[in-house]
Amino acid sequence: MKRTASMGTRASGFTLVELLLALTLMSMLLALAYGGLRASTRATEKGQRVLEESGRIRMAHQFVRKQFNQMAPLAFEISEEGEERTVFIGSAQRVRYVAPMPGYLGFGGPQVQELEFVRGENGYDLVLSHALLQNFEEEALYAREPIFLLGNIERAEFSFLGRDEEGELTQWSSSWDTPSILPSSIAMDIEFSEDVYIEWPLLTASVRTDPGAISDPSGGGNRSANQSYSTTIRELMTRGKTRQ
Repeated sequence: MKRTASMGTRASGFTLVELLLALTLMSMLLALAYGGLRASTRATEKGQRVLEESGRIRMAHQFVRKQFNQMAPLAFEISEEGEERTVFIGSAQRVRYVAPMPGYLGFGGPQVQELEFVRGENGYDLVLSHALLQNFEEEALYAREPIFLLGNIERAEFSFLGRDEEGELTQWSSSWDTPSILPSSIAMDIEFSEDVYIEWPLLTASVRTDPGAISDPSGGGNRSANQSYSTTIRELMTRGKTRQ
């Protein structure tokens, strides 16, 4: 009787193989659960990053388009003789022009703005520098750190559309050879690195201001060097009201 009871007691327990099998199955279930949780976390983080990138790209796109639309044919450089005026500088990697700044940044009147693609940590960065047009000196553009707009850019280029002597539109060009007048339109094409999941919508903006808005009404060509900043602004506003 005692022997039979002893054998029954041993049969009711778990063997070492059964315990190992149970632990293995539990480990597999925990690994699957952790893997699913981790994949869900990565998907959420990626979605959040895509939303942030999309918002940043959209804001930069809108800002640049608005600044291009608001360009004014105001000279930020005039030769000593007063015969050569520079209202726009453009190349594949950099543009410089005069336009109002948004919000409180526009305090003081129109500003000389420079958009440039510069080498960053991950490809190229699009940065903005600006300084007041009144008493403008080139050093003022670089007196402070430029404003960062976009990063992780693999390839980028500005291009310009002008008019020939007969008033017909020319072909797009990656350089602007007539700094005394504004181009008719400006395009900015960007390709991001593989780490950015959003594509840049090709930006093409028309300059709304008449390039001849501050030209000499007598037909005598460019303004003289002693033309004051205040007078230029007043005449620009007066001519705009006359057209309306």
